[in-house]
This record gives sequence, structure tokens and C-alpha cells, in this order.
Amino acid sequence: MSHDFAPSDDYTHTAIALHWLIALLIVCAFALGWVMTGIPGITPTKLRYYSWHKWLGVTVFGLAVLRVAWTATHRSPALPQGMPRWQRTAARGTHVLLYILMFVVPLTGYLFSCAANVPVVYLGLVRLPMLIGPDPVMKPILRGLHVALNYAFAALVVTHVLAALKHQWLDRDGLLARMIPLLRRGRS
Repeated sequence: MSHDFAPSDDYTHTAIALHWLIALLIVCAFALGWVMTGIPGITPTKLRYYSWHKWLGVTVFGLAVLRVAWTATHRSPALPQGMPRWQRTAARGTHVLLYILMFVVPLTGYLFSCAANVPVVYLGLVRLPMLIGPDPVMKPILRGLHVALNYAFAALVVTHVLAALKHQWLDRDGLLARMIPLLRRGRS
């Protein structure tokens, strides 16, 4: 089954750019988090990776703010008419959760740093405020929450990607082409 979408049913260039930039940064932050936590002890490399991980998180948070502002002022394309109701509900729910996690995951990491009394110095230049003071009780709680939310985020991203691929290869409904301009040539 093939669906033709009008050009107005495509995402804006800004929405596409924000989507892919945030996605790339999230994947990098997750991979870096995975690697850095596997390095034993405290080494210069591990400390550098932690800084980069934090910078990625702060950047994702800032871009998520821009993305929400953009989404609030620019209508997202409609889902295909033939899409079952449960899939529409799942798509909307997944997107809401992805947006929530784009904010909550970096925020929990930031609060964990504050509770550990380790300042976040964005790009090595801008010291961000300590939102909470050192807290040995909250430190492990925030760390555990940050880790758990990261794994939930990863699972949700994988689900999102698999659903997009399903729409591309099984449903052939043109949904993925709206977010990947190179695929638009194949639509007619």
C-alpha cells in the first residue's frame, strides 16, 4: 500500500535538522556513557569522557528546548489515514515519551553531578549553577535513576527506529521519507 503525501505533509527543514542532530547527539552520549563507565579507576581519559558526556547532555537539553518551541509553532504532518488507531496512539505516546526523556535524562545526569559535588563546565568554558548541594543520600539515587532512564530511552529509541523501518519496508506508506529527504525521490 502506498500513500502520497502533499509537500505540506513533510516536516520542515528545521524540524528534520533538529531531529537528526538530537538523535546523533543522544547516540553519542549513550555510547560515551557506556564506554566511560567501563573504564576502571579515575584516569585522564575517563575524566575527559565524562566532560564530553556532560557537554552532550547539556546540548541535547538545549536543542530539545528549541525543538519543543519549533514543534509548538509549526504543525507536525498528519499520520496516514489508513493507520490503525492503536498505531496512532502508540506513535503519539512514543513521541511524548521521547520528548520527556530528552529533558529528564540530561536533567538527572546534571543533578547527579551536583549531588556528587562535581560542577558541570559546559565546553570547558561556562560553569553551570549547582542546582542542589552535595548530597551523599541523593547521589546514588540520581545516578541509578539516570542510568535506568538512559536504558529506557535507548529501548524507546530502538522501538521508534523499528517502527519507522516497518513503515518504510512493510507498510510502504512514505512516512520515513518525510524525515529523510533522500527517500523523497522514490515517492511518486
